[in-house]
Amino acid sequence: MIIKTAYNEFPIGTGAELVLIAGPCVIEDYDTTLSIARFLKQLTDSLNIPFVFKASYDKANRTSLQSYRGPGINDGLHMLADIKDALSIPILSDIHSIVEVESAAQVLDIIQIPAFLCRQTDLILEVSRTGKPVNIKKGQFLSPWDMTQVVEKAASTGNHQILLTERGSMFGYQNLVVDFRSIRIMQQTGYPVIFDATHSVQLPGGAGNRSGGQREFAPILAQAAVAAGADGVFLEVHPDPDRALCDGPNSLPLTVLEELLTKLLAIHAAARDVTV
Repeated sequence: MIIKTAYNEFPIGTGAELVLIAGPCVIEDYDTTLSIARFLKQLTDSLNIPFVFKASYDKANRTSLQSYRGPGINDGLHMLADIKDALSIPILSDIHSIVEVESAAQVLDIIQIPAFLCRQTDLILEVSRTGKPVNIKKGQFLSPWDMTQVVEKAASTGNHQILLTERGSMFGYQNLVVDFRSIRIMQQTGYPVIFDATHSVQLPGGAGNRSGGQREFAPILAQAAVAAGADGVFLEVHPDPDRALCDGPNSLPLTVLEELLTKLLAIHAAARDVTV
């Protein structure tokens, strides 16, 4: 598949290079977000990795009413548009309602359907009708083969630029587990599969009024996913995760990324040479 964005296009899927989707969980302020995006662009350029910058303008599914959600759609999209133009990079963000679609499609290169909304038929159809690439996260409550029906909804609009993202499954209280078979199972839909390494180590509601996380396991899961054949990796990153306003416990510090991505590239190259 070829993903077409405002500034470039890149193949993703069987035989293609490993793709990285990365950025902070949420826009905290313009300068911090721009700084993260610039760091990621420079790093991925040096490693020759196709890169999509991710940041949310609104996190509508925070655990607590008091939790920081982001700047909102108007200010958030304005900041993302400025960053996109300043760095000439493709942008991904998530939407939560149909009323956001028109505005979001004017800025975003890839529109993301959050995991909790992956069965919302009207939302999937409206996003897909924009013709923009759509990244649909597998719900924590779904089996991988259930995503076949989700894909059929999106593809029914004639839009075939579809990405699927694995981000773990609910297992007991406040815990997620990853079944790496799901990568190959979802690839059987004919569409590429991204592995969200940082959300897969999230502990939903695990810190009382907010989610916890085990970021130390995210690199391990990312490596396992690439070995299992994932077409790309999704990472939430932050200069100082312990001070992040959202998803800090499962976000990775920028300082570990070069070593991790270098390892992922080597694993990806080896995994492409193995067939069963």
